[in-house]
Amino acid sequence: MKVIRYIYMLTLMVALGACSDEFLEVIPQDRLVADNYFRNEKEIKSATASLYNLAWFGYNDKLAWMGGDVMSGDLHHTWDQEGQFFFFSFNEGNSHISSGWNSLFRVVSYANSIINDMPRAAEGNVEQKVIDEGLAEARFIRAAAYYFLTEYFGELPIVENSTELVTSNNMLLPKNTQSSLYEFMIRDLEFAAANLRTSDQPGRVTQWSAKGMLAKVYLTRAQHLNSSTSSQDFEEAKKLAADVIENSGLSLMNNYANLFHVDYNNNEETLFALQWMSGNYGLGNSRQANYARNSLITGNTEAWGGGKSASLSLLNAISKNDARRASIIMESGNFYPEINQEEGGYTYNIVTYDDGGQQIESAAPLLNNIKKYVVGSAQDFPGKVSTNQAVELNTYMLRLADVYLVYAEAVLGASASTSDTKALQYFNAIRDRASLPSLSTLTFEDIFNERRVEFAFEGINWFDVKRLYYRNASAALNYLNAQKRGMIYQRIQGDNVPDENSVDGYVLEQNTAEVLVTEGDMFLPIPSSEVLNNALLAPGAEAVAYEFD
Repeated sequence: MKVIRYIYMLTLMVALGACSDEFLEVIPQDRLVADNYFRNEKEIKSATASLYNLAWFGYNDKLAWMGGDVMSGDLHHTWDQEGQFFFFSFNEGNSHISSGWNSLFRVVSYANSIINDMPRAAEGNVEQKVIDEGLAEARFIRAAAYYFLTEYFGELPIVENSTELVTSNNMLLPKNTQSSLYEFMIRDLEFAAANLRTSDQPGRVTQWSAKGMLAKVYLTRAQHLNSSTSSQDFEEAKKLAADVIENSGLSLMNNYANLFHVDYNNNEETLFALQWMSGNYGLGNSRQANYARNSLITGNTEAWGGGKSASLSLLNAISKNDARRASIIMESGNFYPEINQEEGGYTYNIVTYDDGGQQIESAAPLLNNIKKYVVGSAQDFPGKVSTNQAVELNTYMLRLADVYLVYAEAVLGASASTSDTKALQYFNAIRDRASLPSLSTLTFEDIFNERRVEFAFEGINWFDVKRLYYRNASAALNYLNAQKRGMIYQRIQGDNVPDENSVDGYVLEQNTAEVLVTEGDMFLPIPSSEVLNNALLAPGAEAVAYEFD
């Protein structure tokens, strides 16, 4: 596989910084020579710190939101190969699918290098507890990467020891079954939960991160309702989620908007987040560049979100009374004092003109643009925002609100509804923060819809669609096919029409043919370049059970 080219290469080493709450002080290294490294705890920590940043960039930059939000029907975006995710018109040659695949396997190879090389080099120099903690951190990251890989691609190879594959020239690996992949993730996360610290430097995963991620994996496997382990998996997910909620000491942020503010990285709701820095391409968060509407917001030309909107379906799913709404999307009249501070803040208009009468902001397809992960310019946040698509804003991969709703979904299990007191308590805590009324019973649809809004544009909603698909395939397909993806707002023509900065000045019209999603669309194709190099990855090639030691 092409992913093997990343094996044995830790191209970025990250050392512990001087400040107690930072560990992303970058020290580039040409090559990590394991035998001369891992001589003490600091060097182990330095190596594991590299697992939170550069290797993830290719995934975070495109596939995470194209698959997680565009494909799920929440983000209206129709341009070029990116827009293929909205229309399900991609194929195995789509460059963003290939980039995401390579990035996630790069994460796996970084983790494998630590898992397989570090213990041997550290033995005799470092106490076993420290070695096990380093292994646990790497195994957590490997499991997380495999979670995203299998939910996108389905059956694919398990790479447990990258070095052995290279030295034995055994690189034509078969696909492994999805059940094997779930078992592999569970084993990694169980080890992580048993060996990670209960608290660590801000930004590093802990025992609670592992238990939260493990709960999500169990919940995902449980939704395969025909599985013999489904009932037990729901119970495991419930137990693990409860442990995190009740014993971690973490809590929901009071203000939802602050979750996506650069001054609140690694807050009390964070369980696992990618750690980014400003300044250098590949080391910073590129979401703002991809999402921001205009240079009025970013202060530079990196603002490619003018044609991106919350879809009509998502727009209708977010209540007008939802306190999260203005933190998720920008709409006519919304004011953001933290953006363009030198000019007194930024007010969202459907259309904006400069002093000379030239239009500088045009109407988005659904008359809104994305706010989440959009923070402002380098002038607004010196040292935390820069060019090179580099914003020092974490990307959430797992936060406590997710675990709250995992608990509710696990309690519901295969039932049609639940009135379980704790499930309602945790579910309604999310609603309460959003200033929405509490519910007295829960259905799968209630939980699914709440998750859709809570995690909009965070790159994870496709995985909720997938759990619905495993639970009820026809319901998932009906959901995707009822979203009216072809509808956008068009300006009303004629005399005496409402102002162009009023929604009343536009009408919904069919712009493209509606999308028809089938079962064949529920997994991404393995990139053609990988199949060309390894026929065992071809469509229809048999997946085999992985042989665990």
